[in-house]
Amino acid sequence: MKTYTEYLTIHTSELREIRAITEDVKAALKKCELTDGIVSVCALHANAAVTLGLNEPNFFADFWAWLDGLAPAREDYKLGRGFESNPATVLQSILAGAQTTLSFTEGRLDLGPWQELLYVEIDGQRPKRVALKFLGL
Repeated sequence: MKTYTEYLTIHTSELREIRAITEDVKAALKKCELTDGIVSVCALHANAAVTLGLNEPNFFADFWAWLDGLAPAREDYKLGRGFESNPATVLQSILAGAQTTLSFTEGRLDLGPWQELLYVEIDGQRPKRVALKFLGL
C-alpha cells in the first residue's frame, strides 16, 4: 500500500456556499499515481463540510433549508459563549459531514452519474483547507 496527501485551499466569496470539488480530487488522483484504493476527503474546519450530492442550485436550496431546519441559528446555544464560531454553523457542519471516503478503480473515482463531491462552506469568506488522503496501489 502507498499513500499520498494533498491539501486544497478553498476561498469563498459568500458566507454560505457549496462548490463542486470533484475535478480537484480527480487532479490529485492523477498526481498520486495510484490506480486502485480509497481517498478520504476531510474539511479541516469546524464550520465547513464535504459531502456527496448534486451540483445543482435547487439541491443547494433544499440542502440549506434542511440544515437550517435541523440546526437553526439561535441565541440559546451554550457554545456561543466565548467562542468565535456561530454554534449553528458548527452543528450544521456535523450534520453535513466533515469527511467522506470514496473508492477509486483503474485511476477513476467511483461516482454515480449525477454524484459530485461537494465542499460546503457554512461560515466563509476566508480561506479554508480540505485534506485529501489517498491509500491504495
